[in-house]
Amino acid sequence: MRRTKRYPVEGSNSLWQIYKTVPFSKVVKSFVVIQLARYTPSISMKNWMYRHLLKMKVGDQTAVALMVMMDVMFPEKISIGRNSIIGYNTTILAHEYLIHEYRLGDVVIGDEVMIGANCTILPGVVIGDGAIVSAGTLVHQDVPAGSFVGGNPMRVIYTKAEMEQRSKEQIME
Repeated sequence: MRRTKRYPVEGSNSLWQIYKTVPFSKVVKSFVVIQLARYTPSISMKNWMYRHLLKMKVGDQTAVALMVMMDVMFPEKISIGRNSIIGYNTTILAHEYLIHEYRLGDVVIGDEVMIGANCTILPGVVIGDGAIVSAGTLVHQDVPAGSFVGGNPMRVIYTKAEMEQRSKEQIME
C-alpha cells in the first residue's frame, strides 16, 4: 500500500470540492509556474523555479526534461534527489481526488534515479537510490533501490543484485 493519508468528504465528489482542500490562489500560482517550467529548456532555471517558487526539494545536478507535469495542487510534497533524470512528459502526483475521499502522499525520488519518458508516479511512492524506471511505467508502489522496473502494472524486471551481475558480465565480455 502506498503511503497516503485519506480525507473523507461528504456530498459531491472530492474534486468538485477542491478549493476546500487547497487555496485557489495556490493552484493558480502552481499551475503558472509548472506550465512555464514544462517548456523551459534551461534545467538550472527549471530547478530554481521548482525549489524557490513551489517549495519542492530538488537535488543538485538533477535534470527534469521538457513537458514533465508536477502535481499542481501539492508540489511541495515532491522530493527528487541529486543527479537524477526525470524523462519527457512524466507526471508526478502527490494527490488523488476520488468520489468519497481525497488522498495525499509524499513522493520521494532518490539520488541517481533514472525515470524514462511518459511515466506516471502516484502519491505516496518512494523510488530508491539508483533505481531505473522504464518508459511508460505506472509507478503505483515503491521501487527498491538499484532495481530496474517497468510496465503497467509496474513490476521489478531486475533487482539490484541482478543488475550488478549483468554489469559484471558486460565488463568481462
